[in-house]
Amino acid sequence: MRPVYVLGAGAHAWGKFPNKPQLQLALDALAEALKDAGLAWADLQGLVAASSRFEGGMGWGLHANEILQAGGESGIPAINVGGGCAAGAIAIHEAYALVASGQCDVAAAVGAERMPKGFIPRPPGLADDISDPDFLRWVAMGATNPAYWALEARRRMHDFGTRAETFAAASSLMHQHALGNPRARYRKACSVEEVLASPMVSDPLHLLEICAVSDGAAALVLGTEAQARQRGGPIVRVAGCAAATGQFGDPAARIPTVSQTLLPGVSHTSEVVGAVHRAMAQAGVSHADVDLIEMADNTAWHVLAWPELFGFAEPGESDRLLANGGYGLAGRLPINPSGGFLSFGEATTAQGVLQVCELAWQLRGEAAGRQVEGARVGLSAVLGLGANGASVVLTR
Repeated sequence: MRPVYVLGAGAHAWGKFPNKPQLQLALDALAEALKDAGLAWADLQGLVAASSRFEGGMGWGLHANEILQAGGESGIPAINVGGGCAAGAIAIHEAYALVASGQCDVAAAVGAERMPKGFIPRPPGLADDISDPDFLRWVAMGATNPAYWALEARRRMHDFGTRAETFAAASSLMHQHALGNPRARYRKACSVEEVLASPMVSDPLHLLEICAVSDGAAALVLGTEAQARQRGGPIVRVAGCAAATGQFGDPAARIPTVSQTLLPGVSHTSEVVGAVHRAMAQAGVSHADVDLIEMADNTAWHVLAWPELFGFAEPGESDRLLANGGYGLAGRLPINPSGGFLSFGEATTAQGVLQVCELAWQLRGEAAGRQVEGARVGLSAVLGLGANGASVVLTR
């Protein structure tokens, strides 16, 4: 396998764009990534797209095919991947494999989504099948995603004494980071008091402690070392790239189930923890080497829990690190300099791609307004429905 490098990164702004089709969001992001790489459409040798739950290319999730038919039918391979909210990072994993294996010298990964309003629903058009656990979730419990996250937050309060003000401070930090990010949907600072004054959604989580749903798109162009050197500028390598699924015995309240068989030695959120550890091992980096993390902060609970689960902090230590500035832009381990899901709102299939774009801009020194000084190693982490996890390590 040969080394793989980031050639170009591009992203549409996040928000709500009712008059702009999902396809156009994807084309805009890919055009920006190709321009960033100094390449033309004809230079692209492979395309991997994260398949949408909600709109889907051609109604079947053939998003890569749809993009190619709209942009130029060049005969290159079109690969469509699922994975729920982790689909974007899984698309990067497959584009990485195309280049690393020598099948392509230039391959792109794209994620684009237009989200329905409100809580994420069941996939439209699905039959009411009693053998479908997601159907049972809705009819038996009525549990939307925030209910799952609230269970985890309440458990943290019990285990570590985390206070409501600490969750609010985590949300406040993410919104502070987003102030300098032109692609973020929510670019307004909010104090701890303002977070706590926002409506309660699922106790103990308030509205400003839970990510919204948004429209958005991102694209990443990968290639060989020769291509990267030809582009010029800072060279960013995809040093580690991994996808994983959950392990039996995981204690997480995993959507759509709320009851698990617990086994000793199995990590909470094992699909993401497994992907992170594999990506770091592939990259040959230690926890001390990582300069920043872009991770899925669906809620303020994730900001506290995930660094601990990945091994960057001891269980319960995040409360202190957050209070002492350890997760800020100038801290020991900046978390989501982009502003994260809490500031963007989640555009499911696009989010995993955007995370890696943000890492690339950081390592190139192009993240004005949110730059982590001297960043040389960045890690992404994302979770998707069906116990999917993925992680990417970029190095400079």
